[in-house]
Amino acid sequence: MMQWARAFTLLAGWALCPSAVLGQVAVIPGKTLQIIIPNPPGGGPDFIARLIAPKLREALGQNVVVENRPSNNGIVASDFLARAVADGSIIGFGNGGTHAINATLYKKLPYDPVRDFAAISELATGTIVLVAHPKLVAANSVRELIAEAKKAPGKLNFAIAGATGEVAVNAFKLQAGIDLNNVNYKGGGPSVIAIISGDAHLTLTNYTAVATQVEAGRLKLLGVTSARRALQLPNVPTFAENGLDGYDFSIWYGLFAPAKTPPAVVQALYREVVRIIKLPEISERLVATGHEVIGSTPEQFTEKVKREVEKYRKIILESGMQQE
Repeated sequence: MMQWARAFTLLAGWALCPSAVLGQVAVIPGKTLQIIIPNPPGGGPDFIARLIAPKLREALGQNVVVENRPSNNGIVASDFLARAVADGSIIGFGNGGTHAINATLYKKLPYDPVRDFAAISELATGTIVLVAHPKLVAANSVRELIAEAKKAPGKLNFAIAGATGEVAVNAFKLQAGIDLNNVNYKGGGPSVIAIISGDAHLTLTNYTAVATQVEAGRLKLLGVTSARRALQLPNVPTFAENGLDGYDFSIWYGLFAPAKTPPAVVQALYREVVRIIKLPEISERLVATGHEVIGSTPEQFTEKVKREVEKYRKIILESGMQQE
């Protein structure tokens, strides 16, 4: 009877403590948990990973390492994760570029964004804003920009930083019926510098990357690309509010594991990472840096990835973007 009582107490403790369940299911003795990032240090996925890593380390009782594997549109890191050992010791971040746009943009993508991964959770989204040079662009809203572009087709240069930005811009041009010149730059930093210097007129970027420049008057905000107004920019209208019904582009960041990772491990990881990002000290930092906490279930995240693949496939094919 005493043995049964001890067993019952232990099981009850596991039920009340997700970390304990995670420790029983997902911890691989002697192994370090690797979190693979498809971007250079300093970006959204890197920031979130390093924010939650210490909490994961506490919960798991084992070392947690964040490893950056940047490459063109995140292909190298995503392919590595797809082929990694599926025991819960290697997980990684993905986004709309790695797990939606690449599916159509590349004819010979080495991984399938749905089939080759087990979705854990969409952790957060980031705010994308349309910013312009305050003197070279007369418009002060998306609606005014559309009118300005229609009066002078092909006059305004749009600084492009990556495939996600190019798709969002092309969708904007298609829906608004305007002609803007896409000019490619090597990253968000160079594209913002191009606007400030006057080499280009407009760009789409994460708000946190330009907040200081906007406050200093070197850039002006025209709109946000998400379906609803951003939490930290309640006075800035969306594209949809400016006549582009259904326009919705957000940066989303989620965690994935290799496809054959045991479902029990995926569920345990989901419970723990969502618990962590919803801790006040974590969620408040995310909101303060321009993010919205999501914390979707594996099932919800899987369905989102499928929808995003189809959404971007249509835009890429209609816009005539070069498939590589």
